[in-house]
Amino acid sequence: MQIELDKLEVLHNPAENRFEAWIEGQLAKLDYREDGDTILMMHVGVPVEFRGQGAAGKITQAALEYAKAKSLRVIPMCPYVAWYIRQNPQYGELTRHK
Repeated sequence: MQIELDKLEVLHNPAENRFEAWIEGQLAKLDYREDGDTILMMHVGVPVEFRGQGAAGKITQAALEYAKAKSLRVIPMCPYVAWYIRQNPQYGELTRHK
């Protein structure tokens, strides 16, 4: 199934500690834990049939922009988040100690 990435809305759900997008009724999400001036990005998950279309990247970007706006240090516990930061070096500064 094809995702219309430009129409995919990513929402911040602080009550559940996640960034989320609903794709045809299924949840794609990035789970995090915020602690003081640090945010641990724990896991990015996208339903199998929607993988490889950019949804994980869009959700990760939204989470990183949130961290940047709040001046949070990012600790990428999830291998995908670590990979995304390596591919998008403008976010590398977020992983350094302040």
